[in-house]
Amino acid sequence: MTCDTCANNVYDDDYGGYVCAVNMDEDEYYRLMSEGSKSCPYYTVDDDYFLARKQ
Repeated sequence: MTCDTCANNVYDDDYGGYVCAVNMDEDEYYRLMSEGSKSCPYYTVDDDYFLARKQ
């Protein structure tokens, strides 16, 4: 899993790069960053046809 394929990864003009659009508090963000290689609980596939293939 990578942030590049996550639907929550959006471009921020003010920041000048891609950021995670999930609204997390400081504790959640720290827990996510400190877990290292574990998967992100907020990861969402950025694929318009994902649901269509499941039907």
